[in-house]
Amino acid sequence: MAEMKITDTIRYIGADDTELDLFEGQYPIPNGVSYNSYVILDEKIAVMDTADHRVTEQWLENLDRELGGRTPDYLVVSHMEPDHAGSIQILAERYPEMKLVGNAKTFPMIGQFFSISGLEERKVVVKEGDSLSLGSHTLHFYLAPMVHWPEVMVTYESSEKVLFSADGFGTFGAISRKEEWIAEARRYYINIVGKYGMPVQTLLKKAAGLDIHMICPLHGPVLKENLGYYLEKYDIWSSYRPEEEGVVIACASIYGNTARAAHCLEEMLKEKGVKNVVYYDVCRTDVAELVEAAFRYDRLVLAASSYDGGVFPPMENFLHHLKAKTYQNRKVALVENGSWGPTANKTMRTILEGMKNISICENAVTVRSSMNETSQSALEALAEELCQ
Repeated sequence: MAEMKITDTIRYIGADDTELDLFEGQYPIPNGVSYNSYVILDEKIAVMDTADHRVTEQWLENLDRELGGRTPDYLVVSHMEPDHAGSIQILAERYPEMKLVGNAKTFPMIGQFFSISGLEERKVVVKEGDSLSLGSHTLHFYLAPMVHWPEVMVTYESSEKVLFSADGFGTFGAISRKEEWIAEARRYYINIVGKYGMPVQTLLKKAAGLDIHMICPLHGPVLKENLGYYLEKYDIWSSYRPEEEGVVIACASIYGNTARAAHCLEEMLKEKGVKNVVYYDVCRTDVAELVEAAFRYDRLVLAASSYDGGVFPPMENFLHHLKAKTYQNRKVALVENGSWGPTANKTMRTILEGMKNISICENAVTVRSSMNETSQSALEALAEELCQ
C-alpha cells in the first residue's frame, strides 16, 4: 500500500490483505480486508495496535519507514483479537524497552497468546478516563467492554481530536479497493459486533462527549468528513432499529414450488407500492448477507419447505444466525410448503418466539405441494397485512 498520512504526526502503518478469502473463517471477503495500525510521532512515540501475522513483514516495513531510526516508547493495545494483536510478540522482542499499554483485562490475554520477556515490568495498566502524554499529544483511554471482546478500549487523542475506535466503524474490504463504506460497514457491524448493541450504545454515549474530527478504525477507511452520518448509522444498528422501510423475502425451496409462491408474494407487494422488496435464495446466499439484509429492513418474509418434521435446514441455519445476533423489533411473515405434513411454519415460529419484540403476521400461508387458488388468496391476504 502507498504511504498514507493521517496528519503530520499521525501515520498509517497498516496493510491490506487481498488474498484472504474468509474473514474469521466464515465471512466471504471478495475485496479482502485491511489490518489498520497507526503510529503517533512526538517526543515519545506510540504505536496504536499491531497487525495480523499474515502481514507482519509489510507492517514492520511501514513502521520502520515512519520511525526513521527512532524507537517506539509505547504500544497501545486496544483489542486482543489476533487480526490486530498478531504481531505484538515480534514488536516487543524488537524493542525490549518499549512499554505496553492496556487495561486490566488486556494483559491476561497477552499472557494467553504470547510469552513476552519482562512483561510485568513493561505493563502500563490504564483505567477509564486515564491519560498518557506523549509531548504535544495526549492519549485518553475509554473502556469499551464487549465491543466486541471484554478487553476492548478506545483511545482519544485530544490535540488533533482523533478517535482510535478499535473495531468500531470498521468495514470489510481492503482500503486500496476504495469501496463504498456503508455496505461493507453494515455487513461487518451486524455480523461481527451486532450481538452487542447495548455495549455499543454505551460507547456512543462516551463518544458524544468528545470533540471528534477523525475516526481511525482497525479495519477499513479512516473517516474524516461527515462523521455524524457514521455515528447515526451506528446508533440505528446498535439500537436494533430498522435502517429502512422494506420487505426482505428469504426463501428456502427444494424443488421450486416454494420459490414460486415467494416470487408471487414479491410481485403482489410491488404492485401494492412497497418501495423496497428484496428477494434472497437462502440456499445460495451467504448467511452473513442474509443477516445484514434482515437487519436493514423493517419486515421479513420467511418462505420455506417442510423437512424431516421441521424446516428445510438452510432456513433453520439462517434463523439461528438471526437469533445469535439478537434480531428484534421487526414484523415477520411465514410461508410454508408441505405435501403431506407441513411443519415449517411451526418450527420457524418456535425459533422466532425466542427473539425479542418480533411481531408475527396473523396470515401465515401454507402451500400444499404447489400453488392453487387457496394459496393464492392466502398470499393476497398476507401481502395486504404486510402493507399495513
